[in-house]
Amino acid sequence: MPIGIFLSVLAITGLSVFAIERGEQEREAAAMSRVSIAMASALERRASINSSYLRSGSALFSTQEVIDPQLFRRFVSELRLDSDFRGAEGIGWAREISASEVPTLERRLSAYRVDPVEITPSLSQLPRQRLVPVTLLQPDTARNRRAIGYDMYTDPVRRAAMDEAERSMRPTASGRVILKQDLTGNTPGFIIYMPVFENAGGQRRVKGFVYSPFSAQDFLASAAELVDLGDFSVALYDGARGAEAEMGRIESEDEPRSSTRQPVAIANRNMMVEISSARSNALSPLSMITLIFGLALASLLMLVSRLLTQQALEDQRSLDWFAEQNSIRNSLTRELNHRVKNTLANVLSIVALTRRRATDLDDFADGLDGRIRALSATHDLLTQSEWGTTPIASVVEAELAPYMREEDHGLEVDGPPVELAPNDALSLGLALHELATNASKYGALSQSGGKVSIIWTQAADKLARVEWIESGGPPVAPQRGRGFGTDLIEKIVAHELRHPVELRFDPDGVRCTLMVPIRQPVDFAIRAGRKGMRGH
Repeated sequence: MPIGIFLSVLAITGLSVFAIERGEQEREAAAMSRVSIAMASALERRASINSSYLRSGSALFSTQEVIDPQLFRRFVSELRLDSDFRGAEGIGWAREISASEVPTLERRLSAYRVDPVEITPSLSQLPRQRLVPVTLLQPDTARNRRAIGYDMYTDPVRRAAMDEAERSMRPTASGRVILKQDLTGNTPGFIIYMPVFENAGGQRRVKGFVYSPFSAQDFLASAAELVDLGDFSVALYDGARGAEAEMGRIESEDEPRSSTRQPVAIANRNMMVEISSARSNALSPLSMITLIFGLALASLLMLVSRLLTQQALEDQRSLDWFAEQNSIRNSLTRELNHRVKNTLANVLSIVALTRRRATDLDDFADGLDGRIRALSATHDLLTQSEWGTTPIASVVEAELAPYMREEDHGLEVDGPPVELAPNDALSLGLALHELATNASKYGALSQSGGKVSIIWTQAADKLARVEWIESGGPPVAPQRGRGFGTDLIEKIVAHELRHPVELRFDPDGVRCTLMVPIRQPVDFAIRAGRKGMRGH
């Protein structure tokens, strides 16, 4: 028997160590996923801000006959570029010309320079009819002056981006290039182009391109300042992963061992950000403590297994335990009765509304099944917390779990740590289920590229604001009938939360704002009793 006890405790210790290590790996994978999403969002934000500057420049320059250095400098200075513009080399103007206009443009560019400016590559080296040379570039630094006169249309990568920008009429990023400003010739970068059009003889034609060159490494570093990378490494690739596609990298101190990837759209071009972890293969400190403790406990139990001097005390404890269980059963019977009544009232309301909206028996069963499952998911959370407070983040994760791992959809979940009482958590979970179901059928989760943002803030000491925002999905029809989900959210959920719900079907996506009270739950008698025992 002592040997059997020793082996049993040793087996339990091994299972515990395995569970701890598995949990550490899952937590690390979740952390890498969160960082990759945050990093992709930061990169897209940087690129989006720059694209908005280029759009404004395109709108201005399309109305001007001549774009001279004074006008261009005034435009760039009035943008008042802030820290969000970091990573870019500046803003430039590249006028489209024909081969016959080369001498005239060279004279104009040389008029503002000490040394004469020549268009490169020259026409003698590469005969061509369409040229898009760099005409102006701010800030006017010695580094940026190296690019003046360079015909970007001769480079296949730059040309493909300009052609796509002209076709789509929106800011477009190029692939991996080496900027003309870079003397070393080994620092990757990319360029965002925005076409400027003019009317010539009643037809629209390209006048030129307003653009921003980027050092990919500086661009990545500026976005990383917005994200807490911790011990993770980050790399940016142009399209698929590979040495030739790598744009920039921020390394951690240790060698990476695992990684996760997140697609990112930079100005109409698909890139990829990779987050890597350097977690070692050694056991974690908690696993080591558990293993040592388990070995010590197994040895101790093997030595004292024959000592039965505490049998009388164990018998008394058994009697006390039975008495306590009887008291607990009576308390739970009374207190759970109140909880069950509230839940059944919600179920009856759902059944009634579903029956009125259903067209046939299958429709009624499917609708009722999904909503009962939503209540069940939130009930599981409440059970885990012993019907105490439940974080909003846990409710959101439980209801949106089916859509979390779909890479072609974007999910943004953010907010402070806010705890909800059980009934409020149930109502919020039911509302999120209806919104997610509607989005997966008709909204942002029904097609690739759609995005759903769930953002919550604490509007007051006892009130939280939860916002559901859809974008990138199919356009919302201006005329639509009221569905069950609308009635459930605006009637049942609003009644339970004791605050009105704002539900709008904007053309670009559904927006819903819920005001959720932050109330303290009433403790079960057994849980309150345990708190009192700890106090004694």
